[in-house]
Amino acid sequence: MIRVHVICEGQTEEEFVRHVLSPMLLERNVFLLPSCIGKVGHKGGNVNLNRLAVDIRERLLKDQDCYCTTLFDYYGLSIAFPGKLKGNSMIDIADKQSQVSQALSNWVAELFGNSPASRFIPYVQMYEFEGLLFSKPEKLANAIGKPYLEKDFQKIRTQFLTPEWINDSPNTAPSKRIKQIFHAYDKPKHPLLAALDIGLDKIRQECPLFNNWIKRLEALTGAPA
Repeated sequence: MIRVHVICEGQTEEEFVRHVLSPMLLERNVFLLPSCIGKVGHKGGNVNLNRLAVDIRERLLKDQDCYCTTLFDYYGLSIAFPGKLKGNSMIDIADKQSQVSQALSNWVAELFGNSPASRFIPYVQMYEFEGLLFSKPEKLANAIGKPYLEKDFQKIRTQFLTPEWINDSPNTAPSKRIKQIFHAYDKPKHPLLAALDIGLDKIRQECPLFNNWIKRLEALTGAPA
């Protein structure tokens, strides 16, 4: 069994990994171990480098037969996060994500060495986890118990090439858009229900950057060298 620690930004991401990603990857002999960034019991958020360094050290150095990945929102990363400043100057979301991912990998290698870093798979969600929920607006509306809001969510979706392009602003990030339409939006309950209803296959189909991350996890075929 291949073990992969998943350092999650918050409870929403942790529950998504546990209930949506894990069952599928377990069928491929990949066992995910999700947890929020920071101390045990912490609700996550505040993705800063000091906390992340502690978490990565605990996983990669103390468990040398595992891999480690991340699930952070690009939207929430501070400008001091590796690659974020340069990423902000780019237009294409794939370029932004690649810039942050490569910078984060380099940061891990500088801190812990090339061998542990070879077991690190960085991932940031463009632009925010809730973007995935726009993969099927009908299911998002149903999951929050407001099916009549499907048209409102669909109107947002049709403005963007993929759900991952739904943009990076305090007013227009995916979760902000949902809350503007449905003020009682509740995390992690509603996003988990929506993701389960939409299904992983549909999310992968609509969100190519997310799908590339899953493909990397699926491709892990043996214990680290």
